[in-house]
Amino acid sequence: MTAPTLDRLTPTLGARVDGVDLSRPLPPEQVAAVRAALLEHKVLVFRGQQDLTPTRHRDFAAGLGELTPAHPVVPGLDADHPEIYVLDAGDGGKAPVWHTDVTFMRRPPLGSVLRAVELPPTGGDTCWTDLEAAYLRLSPPLRDLADGLTALHDGRADFDEYLHKRLGGEGGTWEGERIRSLEPVEHPVVRVHPETGRRSLFVNPGFTTRVVGLTPAESRALLDVFFAVIGLPEHTVRHRWAPGDLVIWDNRATAHYAIDDYGDQRRVMHRVTLRGTEPFGPGGRIPHQGRAAA
Repeated sequence: MTAPTLDRLTPTLGARVDGVDLSRPLPPEQVAAVRAALLEHKVLVFRGQQDLTPTRHRDFAAGLGELTPAHPVVPGLDADHPEIYVLDAGDGGKAPVWHTDVTFMRRPPLGSVLRAVELPPTGGDTCWTDLEAAYLRLSPPLRDLADGLTALHDGRADFDEYLHKRLGGEGGTWEGERIRSLEPVEHPVVRVHPETGRRSLFVNPGFTTRVVGLTPAESRALLDVFFAVIGLPEHTVRHRWAPGDLVIWDNRATAHYAIDDYGDQRRVMHRVTLRGTEPFGPGGRIPHQGRAAA
């Protein structure tokens, strides 16, 4: 079996993967090659996968790791595919802000596997940013400070209304718990990657609301610095979607931004996420003050 070929998208972030047909089960050596490439490049782009069905999308993702439900709050595609999260731009499925998926839960996903289902004629690109590079861009004194901080991540602004008004307070199941409330959780500001040991700046404008232990003014100022370095174009890669595209990213070391420049044109994406572990920082694991479920 031919090994996949990789073409870097930037010197440090992203690679296009060729020589892989995701519509068929992959042999173990190809799965291992994809997992190794994900650790190295953080974002992997697969083109020409027009024959991929929802079932094969899910099954391919399952070969990379244990799957989560579609989302802590939003139900899955259908009864046969509860793991597929539908991002329909016509039904609130837009995310024009830098964010890392589901960091408002104690154990955010390891990674995400996103497939283009329906695309606008133009626009609708997605950008990813390298949170390891963002951490290294900070000055050494600021990195030392960040290493010892924790921050609150809160999903209520995006999902609380959906949970209570559309679902009547009965969300999905995440980590074996029925989600009936979304209380903020704490994560380290700097995350140590559990496989590579490298450090990333693990905050994002989408869900990170406050640095624990600081005054509101101090927290806002420090988050502004972190968010600014996350968004530097030197750390990013931008993908123009085409039919048949599928992208995988490492949720432990990246954030992404779905560009909303296509007006009321239709854009539908399917996402599957891989089960992750509780983030820990340079000093080890931290206690969580929030609860994800009631």
